[in-house]
Amino acid sequence: MTSETPRTVRNVPTYCYNCVAGPDFMTVKVVDGVATEVEPNFAAADVHPARGRVCVKAHGLVQKTYNPHRILQPMKRTNPKKGRNEDPGFVPISWDEALGIMADKLNAIRAKGLIDESGLPRVAASFGHGGTPAMYMGTLPAFLAAWGPIDFSFGSGQGVKCVHSEHLYGEFWHRAFTVAADTPLTRYVISIGSNVEASGGPCAVTRHAQARVRGYKRVQVEPHLSITGACSAEWVPIRPKTDPAFMFALIHVMVCEHGLARLDLPFLRDRTSSPYLVGPDGLYLRDPDSAKPLVWDCTSARAVPFDTPGAVPALEGRFRVAAAISVDADDARRPLTEVDGVPAFVKLVEHMGKYSPEWAAQVCDIPADTIRRIAGEFLDNAGIGGTIEIDGATLPLRPVAVTLGKSVNNGWGAFECCWARTVLATLVGALEVPGGTLGTTVRLNRPHDDRHLSVVAGEDGFMAQKFNPTDKEHWVAQPTGRNAHRTLVPIVGNSAWSQALGPTQLAWMFQREVPQDWNLPTPTMPEMWFIYRSNPAISFWDTQALVDTIATFPFTVSFAYTIDETNFFADLLLPEATDLESLQMIRVGGTKFVEQFWTARGVVLRQPAVEPQGETRDFTWISTELARRTGLLEAYNKALNRGAGGVSALKGEGYDFSLDPAREHGVDTIWDAVCRAASAELSGGRETLDLAWFKEHGFYTVPMSQKAWYLTPTLAEKGLRYELPYQERLLRIGRELGNRLHENRMHWWDEQLSEYTALPEWHDVPGRWEKALVDSGAKAEDFPLWLLATKSMQYHTGGNVSIALMREVAQNVRGHAGVIMNADTAKQYGIADGDRVEIRSHIGATYGKAVLANGIRPDTLVIIGQFDHWATPFAKDFGMPSLNTIAPMSMELTDATGSGADIVRVAIRRISGRQAQ
Repeated sequence: MTSETPRTVRNVPTYCYNCVAGPDFMTVKVVDGVATEVEPNFAAADVHPARGRVCVKAHGLVQKTYNPHRILQPMKRTNPKKGRNEDPGFVPISWDEALGIMADKLNAIRAKGLIDESGLPRVAASFGHGGTPAMYMGTLPAFLAAWGPIDFSFGSGQGVKCVHSEHLYGEFWHRAFTVAADTPLTRYVISIGSNVEASGGPCAVTRHAQARVRGYKRVQVEPHLSITGACSAEWVPIRPKTDPAFMFALIHVMVCEHGLARLDLPFLRDRTSSPYLVGPDGLYLRDPDSAKPLVWDCTSARAVPFDTPGAVPALEGRFRVAAAISVDADDARRPLTEVDGVPAFVKLVEHMGKYSPEWAAQVCDIPADTIRRIAGEFLDNAGIGGTIEIDGATLPLRPVAVTLGKSVNNGWGAFECCWARTVLATLVGALEVPGGTLGTTVRLNRPHDDRHLSVVAGEDGFMAQKFNPTDKEHWVAQPTGRNAHRTLVPIVGNSAWSQALGPTQLAWMFQREVPQDWNLPTPTMPEMWFIYRSNPAISFWDTQALVDTIATFPFTVSFAYTIDETNFFADLLLPEATDLESLQMIRVGGTKFVEQFWTARGVVLRQPAVEPQGETRDFTWISTELARRTGLLEAYNKALNRGAGGVSALKGEGYDFSLDPAREHGVDTIWDAVCRAASAELSGGRETLDLAWFKEHGFYTVPMSQKAWYLTPTLAEKGLRYELPYQERLLRIGRELGNRLHENRMHWWDEQLSEYTALPEWHDVPGRWEKALVDSGAKAEDFPLWLLATKSMQYHTGGNVSIALMREVAQNVRGHAGVIMNADTAKQYGIADGDRVEIRSHIGATYGKAVLANGIRPDTLVIIGQFDHWATPFAKDFGMPSLNTIAPMSMELTDATGSGADIVRVAIRRISGRQAQ
């Protein structure tokens, strides 16, 4: 018997952006109209850092397309009762009926007003991991822009699953929404919980493999031996949530034991706040006339404003200043005469004096000798004074970096970790220079596509910051979103991304109960909630309580792929044509997330490799229909014309492909205009390439100088400094925010205010979790183990749980079968490998198999990914545990940025007999 010869075979270029490690280029092999496999796009080998290859997730997209559990037509709920034990009674309906129901609801909301009686948007939306849904939702962003105020406060895991504090403080210190090592040039990396070999995609895997061949050393510091740890030169098993102590001790060794002679003196003196004089009250000493911070000029032997031409600021010493002022919160000015001031660097040295390696060893369970050795290796490899030629420019070469991972850079202790990581870079001049610690994108500041253009001179010689105001006149006393980000978190700002990076758990918590001294308008429920590529009922904390809240929402619309735990409560399910079935163009290259920094920038097309399954529809068609039915077509088209589709404005210098605002446009017409505008903009008008060209070639890029990776030259050109190591502004802002809250008789945020300091102090971070247990009525000794979560390349972002191929691959990787546990600890509990166990916190339990290992601390358990599915087809039969089920949503465990850590105290026991079934 012979197989029939295929009639047609096509290789369709497209992209994968299922996690923030993308986009990655690929091709889809299509045989007689059926997608059969995913292959690399080797045409991108010269521009894509991974040479046109994708990670394992992309290889599951064929099964995703033909998944028998897909929702293939619109569905509406028939059971008005919502609950986990209530059958939704979904029945199929036509697109006309589905969009009619939705449009009627939206039009009724619009007639009442977009803002409700509490000052909150009546429409809310939640989208999934790191903005990746925007790379699949076609022109929905243009519809959202045309609509007006929408509340993005209800997170789908932000604050616990994302690297939350890194986003906020990274953008504050060096315009870095995410931070990475300059892997192609570095030679020594301290990786603290950063599991980049699992979550960095093919670009990271490729780069770090090349770096190992080149001879670089990576020291992995984390409680368990992750994939990244296994690929590193050294694993240092640290006690959970003591990472700040370890880093503080590294700084101590460098500034207190080695001293200024081994540090990058010019960088500290000219590019940081180190020489600014600090008075006895902890505030900068300022010039009485200009209010500029003072430095001690070694040339004239007197205090002068920091920007005095020709001044040579001192970094050491104590100086008497004849006349100065200090400026405190609410512009409270105090005149000072004959006052002593010390450079901020001296304050740093004095402050770090108590954080010796011997002290840290007792806290984080790392030997003092190991800490000293790592600090010494970091200094030895920094190569202070070295330079490198990059695209014709001579730049400093500092080939050392520190990277942080999830639960290190979010939750309590994250401010200290992000500060310490950035200070370690500044001490050796390795911040935003070749070989060092780099920011890879910008999101809270604008413009988003070029972080260098966001560098604008602000007060005190630092970059301008667009904080939420805390002064009495401008403070936003009435929240504009349900997580109160503008009211509570100055540093998050008020850009398009800010709502989703506020204290998202507060939006969920305050639907159930507000603090006794709330004294703000009572949070209301949204009248309509959109959800797409997001499953907060699985991906947030305390998921059982969250499910109860979701069930109370009046009207939920889910753009759905399969049934899942969140859209189980939806009123409408709308099936969009997904990864291999629909059309979209996005930007690629430049510097963007994790290891995605390129020497090219451009655009790439996602196109239908196969016809949409069933009655699924392209998201651009859905968006256009919604705009038409809600009377927003003109505003929608205008949003597209100005670039709200996410790529380029359709009119620019030398080109105009604008859409007629008064007309309805088809999917191909819209994206053809985008293709032409993007290619014209990128080429400076030299080329105009249409949709047909992109369907054949897939992508278009232009060269980008590698110099664009590094921000320090831009600061130097503008005469600006990094706001490190002393953050006097944060100190003042925290006091000012406290004034506003206390004036309104609110003290429920007081603990969070403690993070606003000029120099962070170690506080007992692990002890906060123990105290929270006691405060909840439990006993700390009843929950002796730490439970952590970690990432997996197969399941990173959680969108692949219903794909059988991902399950098959994951089962061949240790740890994916259950909860990882130290073998000696397991013996004490009478637990054998493969035993079914209960992992219990003070709020509930989760269940799975024990996976015994030696590469994990005795006091620690680890779960890979997030599971405990009960509605998602296929995944609900895994029997896998999830930290999310048993981690509490807690004000007490929420830090000043609004984040919490992916960690919980637990007990474990073996389940025998019928209990194990």
